[in-house]
Amino acid sequence: MVKAVVLLSGGLDSATVLAIARQQGYECYALSVSYGQRHSAELAAAKNLAHSLGAAAHKVIQVDLSTFGGSALIDKEREIPTDGITPGIPSTYVPARNTIMLSLALAWAEVLGSGDIFIGVNAIDYSGYPDCRPEYIEAFETMANIATKAGTEGARLTIHAPLMNLSKAEIIKRGCVLGVDYSMTVSCYQADDAGLACGVCDSCRLRRAGFESANVPDVTRYHAGFRQATAP
Repeated sequence: MVKAVVLLSGGLDSATVLAIARQQGYECYALSVSYGQRHSAELAAAKNLAHSLGAAAHKVIQVDLSTFGGSALIDKEREIPTDGITPGIPSTYVPARNTIMLSLALAWAEVLGSGDIFIGVNAIDYSGYPDCRPEYIEAFETMANIATKAGTEGARLTIHAPLMNLSKAEIIKRGCVLGVDYSMTVSCYQADDAGLACGVCDSCRLRRAGFESANVPDVTRYHAGFRQATAP
């Protein structure tokens, strides 16, 4: 089997990407990054998903971006926005996060002799992050083929972003066909230690709307306060 490195955050999108890569016949090496995010629940989810979805290996890399701050996801003095999605780049954008993660995936791919990296970025139903756009992925791929030993020796490295042009509903439908158990995933920006979601952050809102649009039962594990507030 051809090897591929799959960035696996533990969220809905990255779980779907891992399932897609496996379905396409790749031997998947899942890579998660502990970058100083508010909670570790998504990393625990990533470990379980890697096993459930048949990854050949799973690594967790420590890179503490909270040293720099600059994002509500890594600076606990800043509030996670809960008033709904607004225009512009939100305070949850983590500077250079995808660039750092892709660089780590690139390093592992070179060691594995792999020419394929998968990432779950999306340019339709997303929070406005600049490093989730097609032109960013294209630029990183160009750089990777210039900056690596493999690239200079004629090997071609490809960054796969199979969710780029899919809506959240389409992503969920695709994952359901591939057998992804979305109850195992954690997408919430401020999930508790057990992985229970707040229900009101941007990520929770996009996720919930996706299940509704897909006409698929929302299996997200919400904390009791949100369940009570939204009970019929």
